[in-house]
Formats: sequence, C-alpha cells, structure tokens
Amino acid sequence: MFRQQTRKSFDKLRTRPFDSGHSAELSRSPQAKPAGTQGKTENNLKIIPLGGMEEVGRNMTIFEYGQDIVILDMGLQFPEEDMPGIDYVIPNVEYLKGKEKNIKAVIFSHGHLDHIGAAPILLKKLNYPQSIGRPLTLEMIKHRMEDFDKNSSKKLKTTYIKSLDEKINLGNFKLSFFQIDHAIMDAVGVVLETPVATIVHPGDWTIEKDPIGRDVIHYHHLANLKRPTILMLEALGAINIKTPVTEQEMLGNINKLIGQAPGRTIIATFSSQIERIKQILEFATHTGKKVALDGFSMKLNIELATKLGYIKVPKGVIIPVDKAQDYPDNKVVIICTGAQGEEMAALPRIIAGNHKYIKIKKEDTIIFSSSVIPGNERTVQRVKDNIYRLSDNVYHNDIMNVHASGHTNIDGIKQMLNEVKPDYFIPVYGNHFMLKECARIAYGMGFKKDKVFVPDNGSVIKFTNLPINAGLKAEILKEKVPSNYVFVDGLGVGDVGEIVLRDRQILAEDGMFVIVAVIDRQTGKVKGSPDIISRGFVYLRESKDLLSQTRKKVIEIVNKTAGQGGAVNWVYVKDEIRNKVGDFLFAKTERRPMILPVVIEV
Repeated sequence: MFRQQTRKSFDKLRTRPFDSGHSAELSRSPQAKPAGTQGKTENNLKIIPLGGMEEVGRNMTIFEYGQDIVILDMGLQFPEEDMPGIDYVIPNVEYLKGKEKNIKAVIFSHGHLDHIGAAPILLKKLNYPQSIGRPLTLEMIKHRMEDFDKNSSKKLKTTYIKSLDEKINLGNFKLSFFQIDHAIMDAVGVVLETPVATIVHPGDWTIEKDPIGRDVIHYHHLANLKRPTILMLEALGAINIKTPVTEQEMLGNINKLIGQAPGRTIIATFSSQIERIKQILEFATHTGKKVALDGFSMKLNIELATKLGYIKVPKGVIIPVDKAQDYPDNKVVIICTGAQGEEMAALPRIIAGNHKYIKIKKEDTIIFSSSVIPGNERTVQRVKDNIYRLSDNVYHNDIMNVHASGHTNIDGIKQMLNEVKPDYFIPVYGNHFMLKECARIAYGMGFKKDKVFVPDNGSVIKFTNLPINAGLKAEILKEKVPSNYVFVDGLGVGDVGEIVLRDRQILAEDGMFVIVAVIDRQTGKVKGSPDIISRGFVYLRESKDLLSQTRKKVIEIVNKTAGQGGAVNWVYVKDEIRNKVGDFLFAKTERRPMILPVVIEV
C-alpha cells in the first residue's frame, strides 16, 4: 500500500515545476496588512517556542509580527520513563486557536521526527496551512500523514524548496535559506527577515571539518544580513567538549570493518541516516557485497531518496532480507533500525530471537552507527549487553569511531557565534541546563546579558522598534502561552491528561485492588463475602490472611455507613471503602494500590 502511495506522491511531484531562484508570494490573510501599516501595538516581533526549550524533542517555534504568523517545525518528543503507555508527546497549539487564518506557512527544517513527527496531527488541527521544505523532508511528512490518517496528505499545501537561492514572501516575513551540516539529507537553515529584526535559525546542525565530496561550510555571509540579527542556535553541543568525529574517519572505520568481517556485517543506525546508508551501498557495490535493509521506516526513506534521485543503487546490490541466507556470510551486509532499543524495530527483534530470517552468530560483526538519544541510555545499554552475549565482534563509538554526530560541540558553537556575529542570541533545543551552558559560552565571548535570552517553553520574547535612533527594545514577557504536554496514546490525542497519567503511574508502582460488595438494599448490609481482585499488588493465593482481614474491614465499613436504615449515600459508602481500605492496606504492606470499590444493590 505504501509503495503505491509513494509512486502516486512522486507522480504529482514530477508534474510540479521546481524553479530555482524564484520568489513566491503566498496567499495572505484578509486581515493582514502590508509591512509598515500596522498600528503601534503590532509593530513588534514575537518569538514563542512551544516546545524544545526544556527537553530534547518536541521542537516547534512561532514567529509573529502584527497579524502574520510563521511556524518553524512540528516535532514530537518520545515518552519518558514516568509516562507509561504514552506513544509520544506533541506541542500544545492552544495559542493559535482562532489565529489559523493568520498562519502564512509552516517551515520544516529537516525530516527528523523531533521536527516533523507532530505534523500529521497539528497541520490538520490548524486547517492545513502552507508547508515549506526541501523535497525529501516534505515527502517524509506526506508518508507520515498517510500512516496516521489515510488520504490526509492530499490536503497538504506544499512549497518544495529545490534551490537554497529561493526567497519567499510571507506577509511581514521574508524567508530565505542557507546550507548546514546535519545527519539527514535536505536539512536547511532558515532566515526570517522582518521589519524589526532578522532571525537566523540553523535548526539542528554541526560543523563537518572533513566532509566527503564537498567544501567545508562557513557562515560568514550571515553576518551581512539586515541588522539587528537574532541567532537562535541549537544548544545540545554546549556540554560536549569532545573533538567531533569526522565523516572521513567514521566512514573509513565502517568500511574497514565491513571489508574484514569474518561473517555477516549487521549495522544498526537511524532510518534517517540516508547519506550514510548511501555510502555503505557504494562501498558494497565496489567490494561485491549484497545489502539487505531491515526496518519499515528505513526501507521507505531509501525508496523516497531513490525516487528523488538522491541515491542511485546499481541493480542487484540491495536484496530482500529473506534472501540474505542465499549468499556467503562475509558477502552480506544488513543495515537495520533499532539501535535505540525500540521495541518493534529490527535489531531488538533479532536479539530476542523473534526475527523470521536473521539469527545472530558468534562470527557476525555488529556495528552501532548511531548516538544515544538522551533518555535512552539504559535501554541502549541493555541492547548492548544482549548483543555482546550473541556476538564476539561488536563495535560502537565507545571503542571505535563508527558514528559521526549531527550535532556540534562547544568549539562549533563558538565558531558559529564568531562567524554570524549576531546582535541577539537565543540558545534553543535542549534541556534548560544545556541552554544555560550555551548562554555561558556567549557571555564568555563578550555578549552582554541583556542581549542573550534563555527561554522556557511558552516564553514570549518580544522585539519592538523604539522611536527613531532609539534602537530596539528586547524582553521576555512575564506572561507565557500554554505549552503543557499533549500526550498521544494510540488514536487518542490529548485525551490522556495529567490525572490519567498519574493513575497509570500508581498502577505501575503499586497495582490495583478491586472490591466487589453485594449489599441488601433494604438492610444496607453486605450479603455474603466481598469479592476481591488484585492486579499488581499481591498474589491472592499467597495472601489469604490479608484478604480475610480486608473482607472483614469492608463489611465493617459498609455496615457502619449504610446499615443504619433510611436513604443511603452510595458515593459516600464507596469513598469510605476506598479511603479506609487504602489506609488499612498501607498499614499492613506499606504499599498503596489503587482501590476500586464496586457496590451492587440487590
């Protein structure tokens, strides 16, 4: 089904002209006024991050000038350990309610899930505003939309950026682009020029010192943009003092391991590492090896990149994973997903012995060509432990440089600040301590504290033109916009709130204790013995004394609260059972399960 949808999507893509260097005027809201005609209250720029400022992921930022709104990215955040049952977390767009017509466009910087993962939900919620991005990024969004809601991608209004020379007018915003280094094809940096200031936002980025087949990227030209400039810079590298692994070194090590492998080579990496997969395919072609791709998202991304012409794979190099056993082991390379220990990805299934076609052998070479996403450290460690039990040849960045990160280090941040020379600096994308460390780097380079802003999610950073020759007023407003977590669980979006999550945490910690009491309506007394169901609290067969005492306690509570004759407040009866049985069980076990009393009148 997805292959058919992919072909249809690309047929449409082929019919759409890609005019490099053009300037496009997108449809503007009836209420919007041309630049310079706004009233006093509108003569300001607001930068409002809805996510990504207190966590790694959920990246989304609003830029608002007058009545014009531009959005950068719509990412998701993977659930943390205290979010049982949650699939992922997305930004809260309550601030945009009623302003949908003012949204000029949503710009997508690149195709990683922490930047596009929430798009299928939020684009629909905002009535499908114009979506701008590079071809691979937009095609990945389309397929994610189809995965979430069939045929929804047909409602998407897209502007494909074929050339980085293109410029687009979005009401009071003038949009342009610049090249960056990152770990996925078609990643771009964004420039938004407004009447008040010019915003420079590289998105996720690194500085590749020894790139393959291209020149080193520099950013001196960004210092020549219209002043004042505001640099919004990813802060993940602010706590990284290590010398970055170069692309040349990383690829050289991987090729050496593949070439010397006594058996099969199994490489676990991110499905978005299309450039790396392309390089491995090229090496396999030159050395007469076959490559099997395993993982739905990986196969889909390579198919998209191939159809766009980004990858050219000679016929016969890629084989189905079920045909890998037809070739000598040392002639087979398997590239798979699951380096983060994702439950349903390929590598964890292989390790668990649940894969239909691949069983790890001692002589297999296993390569983790990926970094550890913050928060996944324990899961990845368990994966490594299990792999080491199965194979004698395991390699990862702790022992050999087999992965080059898409994120920079402290020196890279200093280089970017030196080259761009911004008037204002806003560290973004990371936990709060990362943003603060990034700000500290700027202070150490001479930036004044009133020129550096460390935002929270929901912060409103406001830039206002003062009267002639008085400069620019920049401030973080005291009031914040809603930015709380919106949880996605299955098909439910936002229906799991803090109360439901707290209930799940209680169930996960102490379990559930159900008490079913049949009560005579006329006498208000318990008939027979209450039934008890325990899940995750105690094993009933081994807790007979506790259960017997609990039953007596329930009968005592009911007789006291309902057995006095007259009208009975059954809500009060249930509350008494819940509270007093809870206290009783805690006194006996020092555990407090969720108590669910069920009262049946007969």
